Amino acid sequence: MASNSTPASIATSRPEGVGRVLHKGRQTKAAIVEAALGLAAQIGLEGLSIGALAEVTGMSKSGVFAHFGSREELQISVIREYHDRFEHEVFYPALQEARGLPRLKALFDNWMQRTSAEIDSGCIYISGAVEFDDRPGPVRDALASTVNTWQSALRRAVELAQSLRQLDPQADPQQIAFEIHGLILALHYEARFLRNPGAAERARKGFTQICARYTPHAAP
Repeated sequence: MASNSTPASIATSRPEGVGRVLHKGRQTKAAIVEAALGLAAQIGLEGLSIGALAEVTGMSKSGVFAHFGSREELQISVIREYHDRFEHEVFYPALQEARGLPRLKALFDNWMQRTSAEIDSGCIYISGAVEFDDRPGPVRDALASTVNTWQSALRRAVELAQSLRQLDPQADPQQIAFEIHGLILALHYEARFLRNPGAAERARKGFTQICARYTPHAAP
């Protein structure tokens, strides 16, 4: 009499087979995002398309489409991946430093290193802001959300330095963070667009001057 039970070999092989397929799918998607990051650095988020990415990766358009479903989803995936890498290169290493000015300085130094490395390739935060500043939608929202997350982390580092009285506790932390952010934007503009030498040194000098300007002074 035929048995309705599933053989053990089949029962165990199916999950393993599904697992291999899922793992391969994640690897393929990660490879596509990696290629998309490089492409976006050259031509911007707006230049990304399923067709352009299929050509770069050597895949079919349907193959790329199967992993993302739309050009918009592809752009958002690139933004999220860029933000994850930014956090691992800039934010998380700075947490190893003591709270206050040492951590704030580490954040700025790490940010400077990443910005300097992107002089030739371009920064998606900056180029994306130019492309989507007046274009509402999910891509702009995703980009703005990641930038706001980073700026909030920078402001919290300033506030910690203020709580330790290493920076003037009466000063506006948003203003201090704004001035520090402005140094990075100026560096990118001067070094990438104008190709002016010494831009990095001027940015570091500007950071030192900001910290000095907001250092609490002892009462006479």
